[in-house]
Amino acid sequence: MMSDQDRPLPASARKLAKARGDGQASRSKDMSHLVVLGAGASALWVLTPSIVQHLKLVLVQQLSFNASRLANPVDMLTQLQHMSGVALTISVLFAGIVSAASIGGQLASGGWVFSLTPMMPDLSRLDPISGLGNLVSKQQVVNVLKLLLLSSIMGWTGWVYLSNSFQEIAGLMMQPSAAAVAYLTQWLVTGLSLLLLIVFAAAVIDVPLQKYFFMDKLKMSHDEVKRENKDAEGNPHVKSKLRAKQREMAQRRSISNVPKADFVVMNPTHFAVALKYDEATMSAPQVIAKGADLLAFKIREVANAHSVPVLQSPMLARALYAHAELDQTIPSALYSAVAQVLAYVYRLKAAMRGQGPLPQQPDPFVPPELDPLNKPLAAGADA
Repeated sequence: MMSDQDRPLPASARKLAKARGDGQASRSKDMSHLVVLGAGASALWVLTPSIVQHLKLVLVQQLSFNASRLANPVDMLTQLQHMSGVALTISVLFAGIVSAASIGGQLASGGWVFSLTPMMPDLSRLDPISGLGNLVSKQQVVNVLKLLLLSSIMGWTGWVYLSNSFQEIAGLMMQPSAAAVAYLTQWLVTGLSLLLLIVFAAAVIDVPLQKYFFMDKLKMSHDEVKRENKDAEGNPHVKSKLRAKQREMAQRRSISNVPKADFVVMNPTHFAVALKYDEATMSAPQVIAKGADLLAFKIREVANAHSVPVLQSPMLARALYAHAELDQTIPSALYSAVAQVLAYVYRLKAAMRGQGPLPQQPDPFVPPELDPLNKPLAAGADA
């Protein structure tokens, strides 16, 4: 088991989410006790007058006997069933209020967590060594000390409250029923209010304390953080396969776009770039396919098969391959060079239709800094 020194880092968002998925959350029992006692006292304060009044009426009806009722014992059994139903209804109502308050207290301290994991069999819970470690953990020691202190305070408060009320409680035997019930109700509500004050003070301390213990339990070591980051980034082998698949899809798309090109510009041995320009939809020519080595030759073959002009311009082909992205407009520094080639292609197509002489293939100017082959030379000159 790792110590706190071995886990200096706070829990990550991913680990916190996994903990909630496993049904773990910060829970304060004192908060639940506070909410249950508060709901019980409130229900007792609000419902007792009407319940007592109703019970008085029912008791008067049930304890009224006449000759016909005595002659028919079945009616007495019906009255008993009715009285039992009233008592059961009151009990269910009070239990429902307290149960709803208990659920609300759990949600208030740790939020809603739905998980079947805690219900699954786990043989590791039967490990006596692990169980002993949980018994002597820092959280358990603090909880036991807190429970002892809270019990002592509540026990002392209860004893003082009861000892000061012995005379009044004993005197209830001499009071009328209505007055006795009213006083007893007030006595119970006052006692519960004292308990609520004590439990409220404990809950104010316990809620952040349990939050601290929960976060401390989920602290991570440096190795755990590294493993989590590695898992989040993905397996390198899987990522490599994914990149290869993406390259393959990009190559297929490049090949399928070649017949739509206005022309293909090539470095005879390494690079091929297919460009298209539509005045109605494009602000500048766009690269719709590009490739190197075998893919470059494939682009040239498809272009020849679909009568797409193929021009050899090594510097322009290298610059476009290095600086232009698929389905994006070409860099502005290459506008002039591509415009010369595009004008040549238009005149060439016109000449093929018999509408003019064959043009001379241009030698477009490409800024040296855009030619990848010039970069090492420039770096050597600077050195």
